[in-house]
Amino acid sequence: MGRLFDGPWPIVIIIVVALLLFAAPKLPAMARSLGQSMRIIKSEVKEMKNDGKAEPPEPSGPVEGTIVNHPKAKPGEPTDGTDVPPSTRA
Repeated sequence: MGRLFDGPWPIVIIIVVALLLFAAPKLPAMARSLGQSMRIIKSEVKEMKNDGKAEPPEPSGPVEGTIVNHPKAKPGEPTDGTDVPPSTRA
């Protein structure tokens, strides 16, 4: 007699059968309500993550930069910020 409730599976099966027998007409409405609740929770969590964060500014155009410690440049050669190392510049 004690073996019926030793594991969780017999209890789960009994609950599923009881739901199907007694709540079958209400299952579509319950599923719809659950889906709607999940969408609301998901949107609220997304809003909480973004709350207080400013949106990053849109880049206005190309940004110019300089290259520091170019890998092909020889040590001791001056660099003027171009992409071509001084040793191979024409």
